[in-house]
Amino acid sequence: MDPAAALTEAPPAAGPQQPASSAAGSSSASSSANSAASASARAAPAPSWLRLPKLQGRLTAADLGLLINSKDPYSVAVGEYYARRRGIPEAQILRVQLPVRASLSLPEFEALQATVRQRMGPQVQGLALAWTQPYAVECNSITSALALGFQPEICKQSCAPSRPSPYFNYSGRKPFSDLGLRPSMLLAARSVESAQALIERGIAADHSLPSFVPAQAYFVSTPDAARSVRSVLFPPASSIRALGLEARRESSEALPARLPRALLMVTGLARVEGLDRIEWLPGALADHLTSFGGLLERNSPQEQMSALDWLESGATASYGTVSEPCNHLQKFPHPQILLLSYAQGLSALEAYWHSVAWPGQGVFVGEPLAAPFAPPF
Repeated sequence: MDPAAALTEAPPAAGPQQPASSAAGSSSASSSANSAASASARAAPAPSWLRLPKLQGRLTAADLGLLINSKDPYSVAVGEYYARRRGIPEAQILRVQLPVRASLSLPEFEALQATVRQRMGPQVQGLALAWTQPYAVECNSITSALALGFQPEICKQSCAPSRPSPYFNYSGRKPFSDLGLRPSMLLAARSVESAQALIERGIAADHSLPSFVPAQAYFVSTPDAARSVRSVLFPPASSIRALGLEARRESSEALPARLPRALLMVTGLARVEGLDRIEWLPGALADHLTSFGGLLERNSPQEQMSALDWLESGATASYGTVSEPCNHLQKFPHPQILLLSYAQGLSALEAYWHSVAWPGQGVFVGEPLAAPFAPPF
């Protein structure tokens, strides 16, 4: 199939369910996952492009609500900077008071949710949360809980399937008006300065593609079979000339010394080494499939890499899970849906939300309005 035709055909299904194996890939669970993934790889058909429907979009500052935590100096500084730089209407800025810690209790979240429902007008279709912590509500992610509601069943069995997102197969541009949900993203970083740089990358991304030199989408397989299950969803290595995109299939064991003009990288490892070799374009998206990439306060070489490491290296949006998800494909971004949604001119917020079928445990982080393929107004 001509890759450009992938943008105009039928909607994809959520994809095959993987064995409920720990994405951490330890002990017997890892062995089982390795065997299952190997068998899957042997049986997998040749890679091909998905047929994705035409999506409407994109969300802009006029559609976005901004939450600022008045008890968090980071949130106040970053939220005010974002409101000024993106032109968020004052009526769509909500100042709340939350504890600055990794996770909210259910009563704390319910109070926040009630305030958002009462104070955000019907014109607000998505949310930017101007903080790094809290990123969870018990074992749910805060971005999913605000959009879809708290899912207590996840805490009983985190490796079980979670609630499907109606946004996954949604093709409109008014999710709150149409579906009653507001996709949400954390404006998260490790410092105010890093967050301001992130915001500037998002602004620089707008209307920047396609360009004369193709942007690169890197689909990186690894020897870590439990975390590399998404490789069955990778497209063939090919060019989409109409969009100025090149899809590249790479191995983590043989990456080039330089990865130029990176717009997308998806892979699966506990830690991704060599982030300094990647030359990110403004608006770049990147994530790795592992159990706890959404634990944003972690920053130790002995632990799993945080989604924030992608942003600190120069990416503009990412995704990670806050509780053990096991390696279900539906709990992580679908590589092709992520890229092809973004290439239709949608924002980073919309593209990432379109790509995850079961996002209950996943936290979306980055600059939500970045839209490199959006046509100029």
